[in-house]
Amino acid sequence: MKVKMFWVLVPLVILVTGYILYPHDVTHGSGKEIYVSPDGDDENSGTQSQPLRTLQQASKQATAGTTVLVREGVYPEELQVKHSGTAAKPITFKNYKDEKAVISGKNRKEPQEETALVQVVNQDYVTIQGFTIEDLSTSVADATVMGIYVTGTSHHIQIKGNHVRRIETTAEDGNAHGIAVYGTDEMKDIQILDNTVEKLKLGFSEALVLNGNIDGFVIANNTVRDNDNIGIDLIGHEGTATKNDYVRNGIVENNTVYNNSSYGNPSYGEDYSAGGIYVDGGREIAIRKNKVYQNDLGIEATSEHQGKYAEEIRITENEVYDNAFTGISIGGYDDQRGGTKNSTISHNNIHHNDTKGLEGGQLLFQYHATDNQIEHNRLTASDS
Repeated sequence: MKVKMFWVLVPLVILVTGYILYPHDVTHGSGKEIYVSPDGDDENSGTQSQPLRTLQQASKQATAGTTVLVREGVYPEELQVKHSGTAAKPITFKNYKDEKAVISGKNRKEPQEETALVQVVNQDYVTIQGFTIEDLSTSVADATVMGIYVTGTSHHIQIKGNHVRRIETTAEDGNAHGIAVYGTDEMKDIQILDNTVEKLKLGFSEALVLNGNIDGFVIANNTVRDNDNIGIDLIGHEGTATKNDYVRNGIVENNTVYNNSSYGNPSYGEDYSAGGIYVDGGREIAIRKNKVYQNDLGIEATSEHQGKYAEEIRITENEVYDNAFTGISIGGYDDQRGGTKNSTISHNNIHHNDTKGLEGGQLLFQYHATDNQIEHNRLTASDS
């Protein structure tokens, strides 16, 4: 988002706590195993000694209770999950032991429309684990490219231990995501754990994003770095879903988010407007124990839509430092935006932000920020 640089005094009053649910862990059933190898053949049986060749053939065969074990090598294809698991018998796609399984878009034709290397659409109880997902790019403005894309009514989804990199748009008005979860209808229990998301060219979009009707999530222990727009984004009120169009009841914790900046991004020019962690219209979210540094803004909670709010956001126990514009910001960037209410900023260590001397300070309060509580933070000023 673009931020105008000024200060607005706001009342800081009542703490309202949100009720936050951890999603249930995805447990692995005792079903069959399917093996995939670059040396395999899709006419094989899919055993360890007779592996399949493609992820897509494995996906067709992977019904509830199946674990797909992917051997080391490069897979120049898309993985589209074809079936759902159940609570007792989830479906898992993962690398075999510690082998490096790469899903690559390097040699594919340039995408002309929305394209993802891994897609989960209207499927449940699915885990994607241990892949390197890389090298998908486009210069077409209408073609959003993504590493991992989860959408529809998908629920009980776990994205764990993946390395997503070099997903790029070079279009001035383009969009790209590393990991994107879009709840176009009711979606619940999303876990994004232990991933690295880096070196993305995002256009107007975000490296790791949850958007729309998503109720219950955990984003934990990820590293999000070296991207040219927002690191982690939790969005509402964009028209993604027809009802309950906002991300809610979630936890963002123990992530390391750094060196995410829109400066030089063709969509933003010389603006320093990329947040490390950004709540844009989400509700009842705990942002805690993250390390957020060398971004444009450290942590921001507001809404870009007039009359809408980031509500019951608890920003606690984070270390936020060396960010270009400000450490933590609440409120809309002008009086035509939404704002922040019933939220808490407490027990954070906020130091040496505003490194570019842009007058954002350590804490920035802007439009429509009411009924919030700021307490027990440790602040150290920058040279500005």
